[in-house]
Amino acid sequence: MNASPPAPLVCNNTALRKAARHVTRFYDACLAETGLRGTQYAILKLLVARGPSTIADLADALVMDRATMGHNLRPLERDGLIAIRVGQRDRREREVTLTNEGVALEAEGKLAWSRAQQQFEARFGKEDALAMRRIMARIAALDLQDTGAAERR
Repeated sequence: MNASPPAPLVCNNTALRKAARHVTRFYDACLAETGLRGTQYAILKLLVARGPSTIADLADALVMDRATMGHNLRPLERDGLIAIRVGQRDRREREVTLTNEGVALEAEGKLAWSRAQQQFEARFGKEDALAMRRIMARIAALDLQDTGAAERR
């Protein structure tokens, strides 16, 4: 007997965060064999796709603040998966590049990530997963900066 899905939460923020934590735990578990967490794999994958990038550009691409990005980069640098150097265009910036070890681990992670994608889509539904990603992309693109502050005035 299948239980019906729980009633939707009223708060958008709570609903998004609850789902994000649930899915993050699943992907982290799938990636565990590589020693990477989902966020770390996303950074390596982004560097493979884009090549060397500034910390600010990586943070913007993953919708993170620079401090959080820096926190996520430290273990990758410590483990020799990335190198951080002074920016070539602007010496005030820090540029992140993949090392050979980082390239190899991203390729290994791609297999685990692909399995996670397949398992998620098998459970959630391929079309629903695509619709969810489209909706999430729309949400991530919304201009929500200072909206609350403006409404309080």
